[in-house]
Amino acid sequence: MMSARVTQSSVHAALSSDDIMCDILIRLPPESVFKLILVSKRWLRLICGPYFRYIYLSRWKTSFHLLGFFVCNSLYLGRREDGLRRPRSEPALPLLSTCKEGDDLKYSGILKQLGYFIDSSKGILLCGRHPKTYYVWNPTKEKQYQLPRPRVYFEELCMAFIVEDCPDDDMCYKVIRAKCECRLEEVNTVTIETFFSKTTTWSYSTLTCSSNLCLSPWTVGTVIGGVVHWHAAQGHVAIYDPDNEEKRIALIKLPGSYDYDEHVLGESSDGLLQYGWSNTSGMEIWVLEKEQDSYSSIFSGDNNPTVRWNRRYKLNFKTMWKNNLSIATKFSTRSKETQILSFVIQNSDAVFIRSGSNIFLYYFESKRVEYVPYQGRGSSILWDFCKVVPYFKRAWPHFSTCREGQKIPEQLHKKSVASTSGSWGQW
Repeated sequence: MMSARVTQSSVHAALSSDDIMCDILIRLPPESVFKLILVSKRWLRLICGPYFRYIYLSRWKTSFHLLGFFVCNSLYLGRREDGLRRPRSEPALPLLSTCKEGDDLKYSGILKQLGYFIDSSKGILLCGRHPKTYYVWNPTKEKQYQLPRPRVYFEELCMAFIVEDCPDDDMCYKVIRAKCECRLEEVNTVTIETFFSKTTTWSYSTLTCSSNLCLSPWTVGTVIGGVVHWHAAQGHVAIYDPDNEEKRIALIKLPGSYDYDEHVLGESSDGLLQYGWSNTSGMEIWVLEKEQDSYSSIFSGDNNPTVRWNRRYKLNFKTMWKNNLSIATKFSTRSKETQILSFVIQNSDAVFIRSGSNIFLYYFESKRVEYVPYQGRGSSILWDFCKVVPYFKRAWPHFSTCREGQKIPEQLHKKSVASTSGSWGQW
């Protein structure tokens, strides 16, 4: 009995330690650990805390849920003083809401203060008005941050937004502005300006490329593992790693022709760059495979980097609608053109497509089409001039009374770094 009491006391003492409790919880998959917030307030506080989130996301990938689709009219981008102006009846930041949380965001009034939509990362919004005013908005804390005015004026530019997971409760992000040159035959450099939240300043630098390039203006980069992928002219994708001290930008040819009606970039389920294009007849999905040493070879200017495009899916739209007759009949898709809209975040199994003003999800494995209902003025969108992108928020529980500024324990920090070494920084 004495031995049993000692054992029970030891177990109780061990589980009373936050370090040991967190070390146990980080070994559980997301579908299990999120249920444990109902056990007690202490477990809720631990799981929702910033340092546990930092450790957990280093080991596991959590899911995202769709709040809706943001619409940005490209007719107003880079507008001169005498250019086209947005009518008052049209909101600057329209949200096609798909759930109650999206409805709450839409009617909260915050979107009217942020200007135009630019990009989002892990649920954090980057908005503003080119080329002077930019805002970052955190929906979890409902906090708005205004960036200082950029130092350099770019007549045409593309952007990238990188949000990093931090061990404390502060946001850590980078905003990159890249100048777009039109003289393709003469330019093999890219001028960029980067804002880092930790330094609260803009820094100016020049990237060099082994060949001439021209970034596509008024686009945003796809960020995978901290590495930026921009659309470039003549059917290329430009790749830039902000952590690369050599300040180089690489250029890789996209598969096939570059004059398709629609083309999008995204991140696959296995953390690779995926590229999708569509025309009037169908669409194809490609993935950029890479060898272990290809990262350094790309940025070193190697003419034969060890990367290759592999086609994962090919789809004929007529066949797709024939296999989904009930949906096709209900929405009269035969009289409307179908095209790819966007990838699902960190997902290779489904893709957003559009037919008329209706948005659908297509699942490659089951060959099933699912209608995505949204609240908004979809029929009034000028689809040829608008960028319609899904807005996802990370599915992580939030507890408003969690302690602010918690620091990650040294013991847990060492374990988290050890468990993720060799996987961070990959693209």
